Amino acid sequence: MNLTLKIWRQAGPDDGGDFATYDVRDISDDMSFLEMLDVLNEDLIGKGEEPVAFDSDCREGICGQCGLMISGMAHGPDVTTTCQLHMRSFSDGETITVEPWRASSFPVLRDLVVDRSAFDRIIQAGGYISVNTGAAPEAHSVPVPKANADRAFDTATCIGCGACVAACPNASGMLFMGAKIAHLGELPQGQPERDSRVVSMVNQHDAEGFGGCTNIGECAAACPKEIPLDVINQLNKDFRKAKKGAH
Repeated sequence: MNLTLKIWRQAGPDDGGDFATYDVRDISDDMSFLEMLDVLNEDLIGKGEEPVAFDSDCREGICGQCGLMISGMAHGPDVTTTCQLHMRSFSDGETITVEPWRASSFPVLRDLVVDRSAFDRIIQAGGYISVNTGAAPEAHSVPVPKANADRAFDTATCIGCGACVAACPNASGMLFMGAKIAHLGELPQGQPERDSRVVSMVNQHDAEGFGGCTNIGECAAACPKEIPLDVINQLNKDFRKAKKGAH
């Protein structure tokens, strides 16, 4: 297929940016979106032009590095990561607009690359279990009910790609944070720090400039790992309980 790409180009974080238009030819519908961008970059390099900068690592839908806004949708028209989005999801002759994540908390570093270290700082604020357990315990020494184990496993699949923030009109990181809160909150090991964890993470979330949740649901709709919207309910419940207990 032949496609027209309108891609955001920005030389650096302090530079102004704008869209540039490129034509790509003979694209196989079996290619991934990132492979299509590789073809574009090979052509640009061959012409002596600057290639388009974009993030990727595993290209297997695991690492969460490859997020892009594609024609106004986080990761594109399918509910998957950008690296797992295939060109058969588009039509011959289509014009595709490609942008970086659109959120002030994810500042653009260059072209389609953004700085998502705000997510790292939220995790550093409390998204962990710091209890010193010594040697590895017997696997069955701390029983976890199956419903709790399933919930913890499902919410732990969040890869921190940032699609929830990019899709949210408020640029809220509540789905990401809710997934981390729910994951640890379902486990016995996560209970001693449950209150301090949620307060610290919410405070860091707000300090990073993320918006508040207004239950629109775009975050869950765009999530490639299908994190359920109700993790935000659990986050809010834990936060209210923790703040009430602090007074």
